Amino acid sequence: MTVEAVGLILSSDVLIIVMENLGIEDLINLSCTCKFVNLLVHEFGFSLYLNRNDRPSFTLHLARTHWSSLDQVRYNVTSDHWWTRANFNARPLSDPWRSKLQPILALSTSVLLVAAGHTIYVYPVTDSSSLTNDGAPGMSYEGSYSFANNRWEITSITFIPYDHSERTVAIGFEDGHIERVFLPPFPKQQDTNQPPSLIMERTSSLRLHSMDLVESLSCSDSMLLSLSSSGTAGLCNLSSESPLVSAINFDWRSWSSFLSMKSSTPFAAFGTTSPNPLVVHAVTPSALSPAPFAILHPTRERSTAVYGITDAPPSAPWGSSKQVIVSGWYDGTVRVHDMRSCRRNSAVSGGPAPLRPMLTLRDSWSDEPIYSVSCGGGSSSFVAAGTARHSVVAFWDVRRPTEGWSVHAPGNDSSPVYSLILESSRLFGVTQSRPFVFDFGPGVTKETYPYISPPTRSQRDSLQPNDDGIGYRVAEYNHSRT
Repeated sequence: MTVEAVGLILSSDVLIIVMENLGIEDLINLSCTCKFVNLLVHEFGFSLYLNRNDRPSFTLHLARTHWSSLDQVRYNVTSDHWWTRANFNARPLSDPWRSKLQPILALSTSVLLVAAGHTIYVYPVTDSSSLTNDGAPGMSYEGSYSFANNRWEITSITFIPYDHSERTVAIGFEDGHIERVFLPPFPKQQDTNQPPSLIMERTSSLRLHSMDLVESLSCSDSMLLSLSSSGTAGLCNLSSESPLVSAINFDWRSWSSFLSMKSSTPFAAFGTTSPNPLVVHAVTPSALSPAPFAILHPTRERSTAVYGITDAPPSAPWGSSKQVIVSGWYDGTVRVHDMRSCRRNSAVSGGPAPLRPMLTLRDSWSDEPIYSVSCGGGSSSFVAAGTARHSVVAFWDVRRPTEGWSVHAPGNDSSPVYSLILESSRLFGVTQSRPFVFDFGPGVTKETYPYISPPTRSQRDSLQPNDDGIGYRVAEYNHSRT
């Protein structure tokens, strides 16, 4: 079929090829030319735009299977715009816990888990068949899990991604054990005012036991990487009958790990307190290399620590590469290292030449340590960092790294932000008091997230709802001093 106009005859195939390189404004203008082109844009143009402008998101995954391409584009474009204006709804996800905890988050396409103390709190993702009619998908509080006769706190948790039920997790405990746990569905209860709490047994321990607490767990494909606080790292293949692959020991206080099996050279990155606080080891099908193939150094030569490690934003200027690592440091700096780079310091005796960071991100008003990092956000180009005090989260767009800004979590307590998960339109975080979300997407209502009861006079809770009753007031500031 062809489209005929004065001086123009184009086939449908040619028009579709033209659409492959059009921006959203051009696609909308093109759709206004005639009914036939409008149908082509809706059937092919918006889908092509979505393929070129990927916005990874766990919590939107199910809704996107129902939404039209136009609804998805409308949501993504609006969210990207709100990111540029720092326009979002801040919501706590629970009342404050009774004691100060050091929690950790884990997120799948169907559920958010908050492991705090001895308990795992469960927030399933709600569905949305239409953005216009149902609004954005949200979360509800379903219940909690805890372990019988367990006096050891949960110190790390991660989903096992090859398990399609999205109910199997690896959990690290304070006593050094790591267990594979299936989280069973909650029984239906008539009293919806009292969410269920299930007690489970610790029975399925993996062969990754260490003598001290499990500081970090990272899973990629069927491989699980663990790191203890004293520096014992273990790698195991969860799909094997004999899961333990290999183990190494750093003999330094250790904090964070990151496993990437999708990189061209599979690797494991480790953050420690040492003269070489961020090192990268190769991963083979049979072993975790005992010697690092890359040392990622700060620009200033001094011993420091790395508390958080993740991969880079998908739409960064340097391209979507699994060879780029983002890390949060004790000195309050987020550093981005590209292992493809040739920018190196002098070689260290018996090791590789330390690699210099290609980008450093810093809040000029704060030198607090960075406890957690995550990447994604608007246009898939943001870095988020949780700091050590006052529940502050810092944001940078890597396309404009000097224009960062920071925001306090709802409640503005004095806590670190211990864990972050950033996706296209939402940031999930957790402090010592409770989990929270910053939602940059449209379609948020009072019912999108769990209801929080107003604090009584006896409760010390500084939550202040906005006038619209949807979000809560939070303090923000720009990093620029000018």
